[in-house]
Amino acid sequence: MERLWSPWRARYIASGVDAQKDRCVFCAIANDPEHDEENFVLHRAQHCFVLLNLYPYISGHLMIVPYLHTSEFDSTAKEITDDLMDQTKRAQTALREVYKPAGFNMGMNLGLAAGAGIADHLHIHLLPRWSGDTNFMTTVGETRVLPEDLPTTYSKLRPKF
Repeated sequence: MERLWSPWRARYIASGVDAQKDRCVFCAIANDPEHDEENFVLHRAQHCFVLLNLYPYISGHLMIVPYLHTSEFDSTAKEITDDLMDQTKRAQTALREVYKPAGFNMGMNLGLAAGAGIADHLHIHLLPRWSGDTNFMTTVGETRVLPEDLPTTYSKLRPKF
């Protein structure tokens, strides 16, 4: 039997959903600019920030997060949602320049029933995609194989912001 080691996932598994109930990870990061590099924050704008997903589906998986702690897209102020979209466009340009993907997935999961892992704080996922980037490991083994670690992804993307 082959083994695929991904020790960075241990932090996610150990954190558990219950451990996150009392605090919002996005608010903690938003309020801690001194640790942007450790938190993989690529850019801070007026109403939002851009960061790497700590548990990416694919290399370059970014999230765009408003500073405002809200789960409701439709009632969020226009200046915040405008900045959310502007930063998403900026992130797409950076990903295109660095990774030259064939396409992108962009989305929001609003609420637990919609699959939101952090349901109480609105955020957009942006993922670069390539033809054939899903292989048997994801399909059959339910395991993702990423070609680079987060510090490498961060060092490639940070200069684009």
